[in-house]
Amino acid sequence: MNIVRLELESVLRHPLADEEIVARVVAGDLALFEVLMRRHNQRLYRAALAILRDRDEAEDVVQQAYINAYAHLEQFGGRSSVATWLTRIAVYEAYARLRKRSPVDDLDERDGEISDPASISPEREVLNSELRETLEAEIGALPEKYRVVFMLREVEGLDTSTTAELLGVSEDVVKTRLSRARERLRSGLFDRAGLTRSNLFTFLGARCDLLVANVFEAIEASRQAG
Repeated sequence: MNIVRLELESVLRHPLADEEIVARVVAGDLALFEVLMRRHNQRLYRAALAILRDRDEAEDVVQQAYINAYAHLEQFGGRSSVATWLTRIAVYEAYARLRKRSPVDDLDERDGEISDPASISPEREVLNSELRETLEAEIGALPEKYRVVFMLREVEGLDTSTTAELLGVSEDVVKTRLSRARERLRSGLFDRAGLTRSNLFTFLGARCDLLVANVFEAIEASRQAG
């Protein structure tokens, strides 16, 4: 195992603050960018999936968001947290792709099925996959403005102010949309499904590894071209 890998594993065991990692990556310690990606992959993925309702496209958005973030890392000014900054980049990228879709492709009129459900890791095999897929489909069927707020607030666990900042709306709008999203979901579905919110729309294991590798490959190609 090389020295860089040993240092990276040490950081993962004793996490640095995001802001310190950004400073070190800007100073040339590119390997630490992996820590940021693994730390925030799931949040970015859930945000992108809430907007696009397509797993493959959501992964593409997360990958591009990290590439964009790395290219502008020196511009991070600390006005928000690194997590919020990264998530905002992913949200902007997802909405940009949404706008490029055909006008007739109205997401809120499509059925709520999300293709290619994520495989369940061994430690989650005890979950009832059919119930989880039903719950994910119900969330996916919400109108986009409610779905995004519900995903960020209830699934990802962000607070109202952070969600409002990410979406560029007021906190009152977030509260209203969350309330209406809850009303549209079947009463007590979480309890009947026997699931926790952290079990939903997971982005773990090999998929996370592949995305990290792809981002580093794109960054290296860009550096060589420059």
